[in-house]
Amino acid sequence: MKSDFYKYQAQTTPHPLGLEISHAKGSYIFTADGKAHLDFVAGVSANGLGHSHPEVVEAIKRQVDQYMHVMVYGEYVQKPAVEYARLLAQHLPEPLNTTYLVNSGTEAIDASMKLARRATGRSQIIAAKFCYHGNSFGALSLMDYEERTAPFKPLVPDITHIEFNNTTCFNCITTNTAAVIVETIQGGAGFIEPKNDYLKLLKQHCKAVGALLILDEIQPGFGRTGKLFGFEHYEVIPDILVIGKAMASGMPIGAFVASETLMKTLSDKPKMSHITTFGGHPVIAAAAKATLETLLTTNLIDQTLEKEQLFRSLLQHELIEEVRGKGLMLAIICKNPEMANYLVLEAKNQQLILFWLLYEKRAVRMSPPLTISTEEIKKGCGIIIDILDNYKSR
Repeated sequence: MKSDFYKYQAQTTPHPLGLEISHAKGSYIFTADGKAHLDFVAGVSANGLGHSHPEVVEAIKRQVDQYMHVMVYGEYVQKPAVEYARLLAQHLPEPLNTTYLVNSGTEAIDASMKLARRATGRSQIIAAKFCYHGNSFGALSLMDYEERTAPFKPLVPDITHIEFNNTTCFNCITTNTAAVIVETIQGGAGFIEPKNDYLKLLKQHCKAVGALLILDEIQPGFGRTGKLFGFEHYEVIPDILVIGKAMASGMPIGAFVASETLMKTLSDKPKMSHITTFGGHPVIAAAAKATLETLLTTNLIDQTLEKEQLFRSLLQHELIEEVRGKGLMLAIICKNPEMANYLVLEAKNQQLILFWLLYEKRAVRMSPPLTISTEEIKKGCGIIIDILDNYKSR
C-alpha cells in the first residue's frame, strides 16, 4: 500500500510522514501495524470532536439512507443544509445571518473575495503579511511569501499587504479598498493573537472608508479558542465570516457568512456569481449540523480554556521559548528549527502526532480534538518533555 501511495498518488512534499492508516477513534489514529498514535493535531484542526464521533457518524448514516447529491447548490430545498444555516445564524451576531456553503475553507476565501469586489464595486483587497488563507489561486494571491508565490505568478492583481497588529498600516486602507482580510489568529505565522484592540480598530477604520472586513476563522472557529468563534474574544463582528475545517468533524466543507443584503449581490448581475456543484452537500451538511449541535449542547467549548492551562502547566522546559495561541490552538516555540523538526519526527516514532507550521520554522503545532481527556494531555505532554530532555543531552 505504501509503495502504491508514492507511485499513484500525487505528493505534496518530497518526504510525507507516510503513516498507513487502519482506523481512527476519539483521540487516536491506528496504523496498519496495529499501533495507536495519540493525535495532537486532529487533521490540522479539522477533527474538533475527535475521530468518528458517534453523533456525527450516525447523522451521516441517516442522511445517506435518505439521499445524497441531487442538484447543484442553491436550486433545491435540502433539509440538512437549510437546518444547518438556520442553526448557525441563531448563534452568530447580527448581521451575520446568511450562509453560503461550499467545499473547503479555501473556496470560501475565494468566494468572499468575489463578494467583496461585487458588493463594493472596488478592486483592492488588503491582506496581512505572513497570512495563510489556502492554496487556490485566489487564496494564494493573498499570500506575501515569495518562496511560495513566485512559481505561480502573475497572481490575482490589486492585492496589498499590511502588518498584522500594526495600526500604523491603516493608512493603506482607503476608499479604493474593497476588503481587508485577516485571520482572527494568524496560523502559519506562529499562532499570533491580535493585540491592543487591533481587530476592533481595524473594523472601525474599514467602516469609515466603506471597506468590508473579512475574518478568516477557518482554524479558530468551532470552539477551538474557548468561544464558538475566535472573534468573540475581541469585540469585533466581521462583515464576512469565513469558516471551514472543524465545521463538519473531518468532512470536506467550508462556508462564508454575511448579511442577507450583502449576500444577495451574488445572486444577480450576473446570476450565479458564485456556483458550486457539491457545496451544501446533504451528507456533509448533516455532519456539520451534528457537529454544531454537539458543541452547543456539551461543555466542550468551556473546557477548552481549562485544557489550554493544563497544556501550559505541563509544557515547562528550558528548551521551550513559549507556548503561543489560545484554547486548543497552540504552538510550541522551540529554540531553533532543527529542534522543532526533531520534536515532530521523534514524537512520530513514539506514537504522538505533532506537526509543523508554515512560516514559523521554530513552531510545533498542537491542535488536538476538543474531546481530548486530561489523561491524554498528560500522556502526550510527558512524551514531549522526554523528547526535549533527550534532545538536550545529545
